[in-house]
Amino acid sequence: MQSSKNNSSNKHAGKKLSLILFSCEYDKALAALILANSAREMNITVNIFFAFWGLCLLRDPDKVSAEDKTTLEKMFDLAAPRGPNELPLSRLNMAGLGKAMLQGMMDDHDSPDLNAFLQGAQKKGVNFLACKLSMEVMGFKAEELWPEVKVLTAKEYLEDALEADIQLFI
Repeated sequence: MQSSKNNSSNKHAGKKLSLILFSCEYDKALAALILANSAREMNITVNIFFAFWGLCLLRDPDKVSAEDKTTLEKMFDLAAPRGPNELPLSRLNMAGLGKAMLQGMMDDHDSPDLNAFLQGAQKKGVNFLACKLSMEVMGFKAEELWPEVKVLTAKEYLEDALEADIQLFI
C-alpha cells in the first residue's frame, strides 16, 4: 500500500507551475520559492521566469562585473542588489532592521531562510529562466548569473507558460 505522500505526488505528476518573479524584494522572493519548493515536493514541474528586478535574485555576487558595460549600466549595477543576501523587504524594511527582524522570527520558528529555499529549489529541479530583454535593458550579462539559469525571450516563456496548470505573477 502506498503512503498518502506518494499518492499525492503521483496525483500531480505532469502538472506545471509557471511563476513570474518581477520583484527583488526578500519577502516576495521568499513567497515564490516557498511555492516552488512545495510544488516540486508534489511532483509538479516548476518554471520561474525572472524579469527586471527579479533578476537580482539570480546574480552571483562573485561574478558581477563592470566589464563591457556602459556608464549607465555600471551605475545601475552598483545600485542593484547583488544576489539574494542584499534583497530588502517590500514593506517596513527600515534600513534593513525589518528584514533582520523577519529573519529572526523565521529563525525562532525553525523556518529556512531565503538562501535555503533557493538551494532547495535548485536541488529539487526548479527551472530558473531569465528574461533576455530585461537582462539587456538592465545591463546584466549571462555570465553574471548562476550557471543553471537559462535565458529566454518573453515569447519563449509565454509558449511554455501556455502549457502551465497554474500561473502566478509575484
